[in-house]
Amino acid sequence: MKAYFAGGCFWCVTPIYKIYGVDKVVCGYSGGDEVNPTYEQVKSQTTGHRETIALEYDESNVTYDKLLDIYLANVDPFDKDGQFIDKGFSYTLAIYYQNEKELALAKSKIEELEKASGKKAYIALEPFKSFYEAEEEHQDYYLKNPETFEKEMVESGRRK
Repeated sequence: MKAYFAGGCFWCVTPIYKIYGVDKVVCGYSGGDEVNPTYEQVKSQTTGHRETIALEYDESNVTYDKLLDIYLANVDPFDKDGQFIDKGFSYTLAIYYQNEKELALAKSKIEELEKASGKKAYIALEPFKSFYEAEEEHQDYYLKNPETFEKEMVESGRRK
């Protein structure tokens, strides 16, 4: 099965899912109409795409419901302008649902979060339309560039 989440900087959210038994995490771009955009184009905020991760998972190991919980625990759902130091549309949050069951689960989780916090969550719920894989240097960035990745996590405010 696959799931698609925009959680701000895709480098920063990739390793989280590896911990929870997701088979594969791919960095890429979703939401816009530009065909096969590049990192620079998406980062320029002109394509309508968000940095997105595609998760390949076995539902007998981890459920979509659990993936949503992991997602919500690792983003700032109340930041309408992006995530941490990364600002702009391409860093805003989105759950790209593929069917009515995914949509209902995501809506329910967001409603629970808003009720518990008393705040509005800024998480777009959009039907999945396409996913374009990011360039190779963005895949598994945390493994290829551990020192730079750790610095990004600390400077962004994601890790103290």
